[in-house]
Amino acid sequence: MADWHRVDPADVPADGRVRSVTVDGRSVALSRCGARLGALENRCPHQGGPLGEGSIEKGWLRCPWHGYDYDPLTGQPPEGFGDAVTTYPVEERPDGVFVELPEPAAAVRTVADVLVETLVAWGVRHVFGMVGHSNLGFAEALRRAEARGELTYVGIRHEGAAAFAASAYGKLTGRPAACFAIAGPGSTNLLTGLYDAKLDGAPVLAISGQVPSKVLGRGAFQDVDLSAVFRDVAVSTTTVHSGSDHAELAALAVKHALDRRGVAHLVLPDEVQVQPSDATPATPDGRWVRRSGPPDAASVTAAAALVRDARRPVFVVGHGARDAAAEVTALAERLGAPVLTTFKAKGLVPDTHPLGAGVLGRSGTPAASWLMNEADLLIAVGASFSNHTGIAAYKPILQLDDDPAAIGRFDAVTTALLGDARLALGALTAELRETKAEDQRPDVAARWAIWRAEKARRVADDRGRGVSAAAVFDALSRHLPEDAVVTVDVGNHAYSLGRYLESKGQPVLMSGYLGSIGFGYPAALGAWAAAPDRPIVAVTGDGGFGQYATELTTAVKYGIPVKHLLLNNNALGKISKEQLAGDYPVWQTSLVNPDWAAYAELCGATGISVTARDQLDEAMAALFAADGPALLCVEQDAELL
Repeated sequence: MADWHRVDPADVPADGRVRSVTVDGRSVALSRCGARLGALENRCPHQGGPLGEGSIEKGWLRCPWHGYDYDPLTGQPPEGFGDAVTTYPVEERPDGVFVELPEPAAAVRTVADVLVETLVAWGVRHVFGMVGHSNLGFAEALRRAEARGELTYVGIRHEGAAAFAASAYGKLTGRPAACFAIAGPGSTNLLTGLYDAKLDGAPVLAISGQVPSKVLGRGAFQDVDLSAVFRDVAVSTTTVHSGSDHAELAALAVKHALDRRGVAHLVLPDEVQVQPSDATPATPDGRWVRRSGPPDAASVTAAAALVRDARRPVFVVGHGARDAAAEVTALAERLGAPVLTTFKAKGLVPDTHPLGAGVLGRSGTPAASWLMNEADLLIAVGASFSNHTGIAAYKPILQLDDDPAAIGRFDAVTTALLGDARLALGALTAELRETKAEDQRPDVAARWAIWRAEKARRVADDRGRGVSAAAVFDALSRHLPEDAVVTVDVGNHAYSLGRYLESKGQPVLMSGYLGSIGFGYPAALGAWAAAPDRPIVAVTGDGGFGQYATELTTAVKYGIPVKHLLLNNNALGKISKEQLAGDYPVWQTSLVNPDWAAYAELCGATGISVTARDQLDEAMAALFAADGPALLCVEQDAELL
């Protein structure tokens, strides 16, 4: 069965011309030769070239890709040649030009559909990526799933942003989102964000289109050995071949990402994606359990003895304890022990709690470092002991972690509990009968009082060259919604946030061990996907935001209401600081920026500017009251950190 469809009058070509015309969602090469019109399938049968982009020469329609000729009215090649093009009836009527097209072919369930259905069955609900020529079959399967309400797709402007968004989603939820790219450069653009996920132990699924199998390895356009490229960053990388068990490979990819808390990678050759399939999607039933387990009894007994004799124990809590906040708080309250967090775990125990003592390390507070220095036992829960964390290796240390490779990674510890943080803390608490611990709440309060007095002095600092970081984060501390999720980029602003922002329990997502500039804004897109009902706040510098500034248009397109605090100093300020510290001259760190608030407005978002401290409160209120995505640019004094 066929139907006639009217062509938009603006698309009808002049005499001797051919055009690509979309009719009923299909592409047609429409040409005019004198009084006659011709309508051909807009695809050369040899290489698939778009005939509507060709030209008519001496009465012949020439393919733009390889110069093959066809009669523009009949689709026939010159005499002696084969491979005619499919033609469609066309009529010019008083009310316009009409083309008769056959009924669209019934949709066929494909390998890509099986893969997507399996991912959905395993709980993958969000995909960030860019549709392109080598992933169109999989993109169509995603479109169908989105139409069924099974997932959401966010089309980003740069694949690196897709990987950062997926990484942030994994950090916040412990579950994988997917990032999606074409062969070659699209997939290699994913790598930085995927290394961020690898180093911070975030589950992510990366999906790459690939050139057709018949030209793979022969130097074809965008022919890159993607499994070789991804082998270091991914816990698994698998190419889905024609004869593969497609559902099983998709299921294993999600399982690997969850079990090994890392990146799982699937490579999909172009032709495999669209092959028909009646396979059943693979489900997680009987295939996966939460990674957990209690520590052994002897270790618990040794750990309890260590805690029992400590007079001034202090907790140092890392991101690995994110599911054990209640257990940490309960034991800390029983011991009267301060809780310090790593920067990655900021907010896990609120700074408003009587035992909450803020961040330890390079992004930390004097309160936290003083309390650690006075401790006679450090109870480190899910912390990495990296050099930026600043844990005193010379102190007695009880380390709790569920990864045996993390135990004593940097320095030997006194005692360790290997197991799930929640279960280990529960076992330790149950084993403690009595303790010698002093109540350190008065010390915590005293150190906060000293630090807050110093912060107040820094808030008031003003050299007439912009706003101090202390003033910015003092204002943010007061205006930040209690249920917000904060993402932060890399640079001076990040150190200042860790030092000055007083968290009421709001989690902070950051590029922890990779420390990748550019993370902050794309991460906010991922945080929104994970928690769409919570306020999402991105805090960046101008250097980091500049790398993915066009993702603001992504937020506008999808109505993602990111509230963005941009500290602008027109420089890579952290690098300038490091050059000076190394006795180098400051060189090539200055930046030429647009008016960021005006840029936000041009993108369709709300733009707000602050140039003086007395404007901060009104601007913060406007930022959080704005509908949709909004950007608040604060001109910052680069020296008042």
